[in-house]
Amino acid sequence: MKVVIQRVLSSQVVVDGQIVGKIARGLNLLVGISNTDTEAELEWMARKCLELRLFPAAEGGRFDCSVQDIKGELLVISQFTLYGDCRKGRRPSFDRAAAPEVAQALYEKFVEKLRTSGLKVETGIFGAMMQVSIENDGPVTLVIENYEL
Repeated sequence: MKVVIQRVLSSQVVVDGQIVGKIARGLNLLVGISNTDTEAELEWMARKCLELRLFPAAEGGRFDCSVQDIKGELLVISQFTLYGDCRKGRRPSFDRAAAPEVAQALYEKFVEKLRTSGLKVETGIFGAMMQVSIENDGPVTLVIENYEL
């Protein structure tokens, strides 16, 4: 599992001209599910996204607070292209990405784990063509992947 985590002032996702998910201050999560992922990765990643200290406690401060600490919001977008392999040729290979039916089930479980935090959690539509608007704050952008599980 791979997540691009971005600290945002706001973010929204549009499908077919309609806003389907929108948040204020918090985190935008672009989520890729690999063909080897299990629920163990989901639990680890949800905890990491919720507890990672990416927000300052005071203006101009360090990374002291998590999204939970600031009672922020989360926008979670499925992103199989995070597993695009561009080493050969001119077209990415997505062999490491999970099959859509497997990825959707794991993605939905991941979203549910985030929702147990009590924070507002919005999503896009799995498998849809989406336009994501991100007002990055900082900018702060990290790629998170656990190679040990």
